[in-house]
Amino acid sequence: MTATSVRGIDHIGVTVPDLETATLFLARAFGAEVLYDTLRRQDHPQGGRDVERRLGVPAGTQQLAIRMLALPGDGPGIELFEFQGPRREPPVLPCDFGWQHVALYADDLDAAVRDCVAAGASLLAPAQPLWGPEAGERNRFAYLRTPWGSTLVLLTYPDPQPWERTAPRRRVRPAPVGTGAWPTDPARPS
Repeated sequence: MTATSVRGIDHIGVTVPDLETATLFLARAFGAEVLYDTLRRQDHPQGGRDVERRLGVPAGTQQLAIRMLALPGDGPGIELFEFQGPRREPPVLPCDFGWQHVALYADDLDAAVRDCVAAGASLLAPAQPLWGPEAGERNRFAYLRTPWGSTLVLLTYPDPQPWERTAPRRRVRPAPVGTGAWPTDPARPS
């Protein structure tokens, strides 16, 4: 096995059509908080050959604003980007190549879905049971679309999952907010 210095996901970058609208959605839906603005709109757009080369974007693309947000708990940050330029494609769908969704763990899936819908997301179908190796009586998920069209998955898996009985390591799980760690649960392998 090769050693690595990578320890986990630091943040997820999301390009949005309007930084303020996306910030409001994430705050209403998840309680996200603004940590800082890397690029404020009043700082003037960043563009040119250096930006085009560094980001791999078409000529004429400019960064208008960049903001880092934090979700409650110990999860990764969400970095929002707003661009202007010659190309503005719709978000990737789950059937397209590329990073296809962001999945967020929720202790109360139904409340999280309600909060997202109230904040402007569209629920694609009612919450479904997780199946196969992730099955459990209360383990469920739901797919939604953000107001800007990205795919968002909400899930909960409070019950032990079949894969945990034989896997050599555990999946990373967010700790309950305010605890710093998952509580000891004799039914869940450590």
